[in-house]
Amino acid sequence: MAHKELPMIYLARHGETAWSLTGQHTGRTDLPLTESGERNALRLRDRLSGLRFAKVFTSPLQRARRTCELAGFGSVAEIVQDLVEWDYGDYEGRRSVEIHAERPDWQLFRDGCPGGESPQEVAARADSVVDLVRTVSGNVLLFSSGHFLRMLAVRWSRVEPVVNAKAFMLDTASLSALGYEKNLAQPVLRLWNDTHHLLNSREQRREPLVTMEAIEVTR
Repeated sequence: MAHKELPMIYLARHGETAWSLTGQHTGRTDLPLTESGERNALRLRDRLSGLRFAKVFTSPLQRARRTCELAGFGSVAEIVQDLVEWDYGDYEGRRSVEIHAERPDWQLFRDGCPGGESPQEVAARADSVVDLVRTVSGNVLLFSSGHFLRMLAVRWSRVEPVVNAKAFMLDTASLSALGYEKNLAQPVLRLWNDTHHLLNSREQRREPLVTMEAIEVTR
């Protein structure tokens, strides 16, 4: 009997925004990508070339949707509300250094945010996404935001407590993958925070920005 290939769940974090560049917590504030963010989102297109996905899901926020579009999947992606970033409540737009000046021991994945979501609430959304992708027969591609994807990774791999998600760092426009070791009862991380496809700062200054719209015109 031929060995059945186990599915993979690919995670793409959105490209750079003005607030990801400055380190401000960006939850539900619907910011666009910077020009650098668009350049690196386009690089995801080549990185994902050759892979086949049964389903593509994206957060409704424009930074994720635009990254999905530039990566070449805008026409097939389905919006999933549970893929939105953490609701930071009173901490929206603030940097961690500012929050720690008031609460030196504050940890997002342990304490959550006043006026926003608790870690348990975000974990519940992540569990819903896990349930969703497990209904799909084949590979899945997700576009979302950093802190939510870190929570998704620990819920997928059954790492406890969820405060350990703080160790799962993710860069903008990075690619990660969830999968299985030997069977569907053994979920694991297969790839994490791959950034080899991204442009460095010197390359970004040198390379012209070619949008998907321009690509369509020149075909």
